[in-house]
Amino acid sequence: MRRLLALIFIICASQILNAKPTFTEYTAKLLSVEGRFATVKDSPDIYIGSSGIVTHAFDASTQTIVARVEVVEKKDGIAKLKFNVYKDLSQQAFPLPGILPQKDDKVILNYLYDRSLIVAPNFKVYKEITHHFKDIQWVHPDLMGAYLAREYKPNPNREDFQRMCALNATSLIFFALDYHGYFVDCHDFKIIKKFKSARIKRVQLPFFTRVPDIESSWFNWGSGTISDYTGHYESLIRN
Repeated sequence: MRRLLALIFIICASQILNAKPTFTEYTAKLLSVEGRFATVKDSPDIYIGSSGIVTHAFDASTQTIVARVEVVEKKDGIAKLKFNVYKDLSQQAFPLPGILPQKDDKVILNYLYDRSLIVAPNFKVYKEITHHFKDIQWVHPDLMGAYLAREYKPNPNREDFQRMCALNATSLIFFALDYHGYFVDCHDFKIIKKFKSARIKRVQLPFFTRVPDIESSWFNWGSGTISDYTGHYESLIRN
């Protein structure tokens, strides 16, 4: 009798044999800069929608992050990047560096992709995912559950996940949904990798966590409960 697991991922055989990481940090120099866009040499490790940082070196021992980037295009051996403001280390007591990205500045793509939040419908699916992607350091969903319970948010939105990513030093979220699993960039909610899966039969809302009773609040109009697990999280993801 065929056994239908809650989630079955299709992983390339060569990737398994070569023990290739799910994501590899990619470092390069900016080849050109024009307004809010720049280019770097393309690589198989670069994904449309993935994010990273640009660092500017003042000398051999001093450098600073000057921008966040998103990959918007790959063509003819070149990857096109779009600049955004880097906010994860913002500190009101200090002024902004005031330095714009320049040609030859260093860019690091797939930045903080070695850790990930995880949204799974139940414990069984959670265990399957964390078992298959052993090279990822998984932020335990209890940490997310505790944050949402404190904020009275049983229906997390993009801003909630972005805040949880920043608090846990990651740029990735894995969503295990009906028929598909997605690695999504936390900054722009773009799909980085997509995997086929089965239909989910049992769901814990808002997701698997051992934190009980994440309640809503009468004083927060946006804190209602989730009625459709897959529908709610699919609405957050940008194709």
